[in-house]
Formats: sequence, structure tokens, C-alpha cells
Amino acid sequence: MKIEGKTAIITGGASGLGEAAARMLVEKGAYVVLLDLNEERGTSLAKELGKGAAFFKTDITASQEVEAAVNFALEQFQRIDIVINCAGIAPGMKIAGKKGPHNLDTFRKAIEVNLIGPFDVMRLAADKMLQNELNDEEGRGVIINTASIAAFDGQTGQAAYAASKAAMVGLTLPVARDLAGYGIRICTIAPGIFKTPMMAGLPENVQDSLGKMVPFPSRLGKPKEFAMFIQQVIENPMLNGETIRLDGAIRMAAK
Repeated sequence: MKIEGKTAIITGGASGLGEAAARMLVEKGAYVVLLDLNEERGTSLAKELGKGAAFFKTDITASQEVEAAVNFALEQFQRIDIVINCAGIAPGMKIAGKKGPHNLDTFRKAIEVNLIGPFDVMRLAADKMLQNELNDEEGRGVIINTASIAAFDGQTGQAAYAASKAAMVGLTLPVARDLAGYGIRICTIAPGIFKTPMMAGLPENVQDSLGKMVPFPSRLGKPKEFAMFIQQVIENPMLNGETIRLDGAIRMAAK
């Protein structure tokens, strides 16, 4: 699908991987609607990106807010062609140990934010995509979810995070089959260790150490490299129903 002139909804769009995707899409001539809880950053980024961008403060675990955000995107740009789910949290807690059993509310929160929220965005946006006219590839839209290599290589203390991301992987093929007849594609990207704001909060020596764990290139991934792959998924019509690791060949150890 050609990017120019299309409209994308990006959850977690105010920073990190979502921001990188937004910058790439605007540069390629698309319109973007940034969904995020960080109102200050989201408003600032939308202003920086120009008239092709808008921000809507959204808690993706609140379905009414998601529905309002989808309707806002339609009001602003008259269509929705692309959904990119980047919003997520990464709680760390062992299922049992010296501190007692895993907090159940923490587990529920991870599922709400990392799985149910993105699913809600997908279902509501896909419903609007059905209204799109067929493009030059007989398609109507593209959905891209962000999982994690933790879906496959979950480490100690990542039970909640890994479970939520593995579920995103499990959603990919059945959703692709659900939407195939309407010309809507879906892929999931499973990033490795990327230099996001969360990672930037760590000391430089820790970041360097993590980067050296990657076989090649032996460094942290750059958000713009994630955005490069987003572009490829959108533009390549044969990418559908697949989860792709974007990780420099790293396989995480137990801890």
C-alpha cells in the first residue's frame, strides 16, 4: 500500500518506537493521529510534525476513549488506513519468591494494556477501514502490532509481560484470516533491545552492556530502524499474518 495520503493511528505515538513510526509516516506524506497518555509530549510532537499530525489523549484500556479517538481520526482526516499499536508496559515480578506471590492486579494490568487495549483499537479501527475504497492492491488497510522477543524468550520476572506479548503473536494469524476477505492485512513486529525512553533511563554502561549481547549489530536497536520495518510492512502486499523478530539475532538468556 502506498503511504502518501493515507491516515495512521499510532498508540504510544508520543515517544519511542511510536514516535519514530510517526516521523517516518509524516515524512512519506501520510497523516498521523497520535494516541498517548502523555498529553504534553503528544501535543508538542503533533505540533512539531505539522498539519499532517494530530494528538488525542487516550487510555487504551478505556474503550470509550478508544472509540472517541477512532472517531476523532475520522473527523480530522476522513479515513483510517493504518493502525500501529506501540503502547505497552513491562512490569517485572516473579510468580512467587521472597516477596510472596505475583501481584494479580499487576498481571491483569499487563494484559489490559498490552493485549486488550490493542485489540480494542484493532477491532474499532478495522470496522472503519471496511468503508475504504479498494486501493491499487485491492486492499483497504494495514494493521501492525508490537510484541516483543519476550513472547518467545521471556526472562525471569517477565511472566506477565511475556504472556501479554505472546498473546499478541497468537492474535496475528486469526485476525489476518478474519480480515483477508476485506483486503486488510496484519503483521506483528517482535523487537529486541531498542534504545527507547525506558532504556535511555539506564546508565550508559548498562546500555552498552545490553547492546553487546546482540550478535550483530552489537548495539541497541535504533527507533528509526523499527520505523524502516513499519514502512516495509505497509508497502509490501505479501507481508500478512506473520510475526517478525527485529532483534539482531539475539536470544535472551533466562536472566
